[in-house]
Amino acid sequence: QVQLVESGGGLVQAGGSLRLSCAVSRSIFSINDMGWYRQAPGKQRELVATIISGNTNYADLVKGRFTISRDNAKNTVYLQMNNLKPEDTAVYYCYVDVFITDNYYKYWGQGTQVTVSS
Repeated sequence: QVQLVESGGGLVQAGGSLRLSCAVSRSIFSINDMGWYRQAPGKQRELVATIISGNTNYADLVKGRFTISRDNAKNTVYLQMNNLKPEDTAVYYCYVDVFITDNYYKYWGQGTQVTVSS
């Protein structure tokens, strides 16, 4: 079982910044696929950013404002969010894809609320 714990969410004014952290309960050194999704009220969960095999990918809505990174020594994935907009308001979830025995399994964190006021 792999546990993920997000932190760093909160209330911020438009134009402000937040850094989300996702602590993973095992070494992430060999994990090649990890990232962040978000879900706003009444909307489907949507992809925000990923790191897959060392390559970063971003949703068009956050390109140039958000940066995903990882620290293998701390088993942590980060999401730096700058120039936040009210439409970024959502619950943010991190995930990792872990290869166990003969298959990949996706694990999710519990989510952290980000609220951006106008």
